[in-house]
Amino acid sequence: MKKIILIFSFVALIIGISVQKVQAQASINAHATAEVIQALTATESATLNFGRFSPETAGGEVKLSPDGVRSSSGTVAMGGGIYNPAIFYLTGQPEFSVTITLPAVAVLLTNSANGKTMEVTNWESYPSASGSGVKMLSNGLLTLSIGATLKVGNMNDNPVGVYAGTYAITFSYN
Repeated sequence: MKKIILIFSFVALIIGISVQKVQAQASINAHATAEVIQALTATESATLNFGRFSPETAGGEVKLSPDGVRSSSGTVAMGGGIYNPAIFYLTGQPEFSVTITLPAVAVLLTNSANGKTMEVTNWESYPSASGSGVKMLSNGLLTLSIGATLKVGNMNDNPVGVYAGTYAITFSYN
């Protein structure tokens, strides 16, 4: 009997030593990071200026390309003076991509003296914002030129005067 008790005691001692504590959970201290990047800014250095012209009898269009080439259609007669595409300077985080969104609808230019309007349509840019509109900020800089088409009525629809308006272009990081 002593032998049996001694054997059971010995077996219990070995089992007690070899039993390990099993846990149903584990925890760890993990790490998180964040990086603040440079703010994206846009500055208008030149306004979109279709220049001087006369609608004459039927009107038509004045097209101003992003590279500054101006042309007309219909009976629009070009005049002298200054005309130029809009120029924007973007600054931001170097080598990040930016989406450029041009106006999707016509924008009105209004004559403040009489309330008559002209429409600006067919917006285009250089570099081109068509398709995905994604551009890279090379060294954190991007220069963007904007052109469009101005729809001009006849002399009754668009009498002499200065026509002005605003439009929105959206620049955003991807």
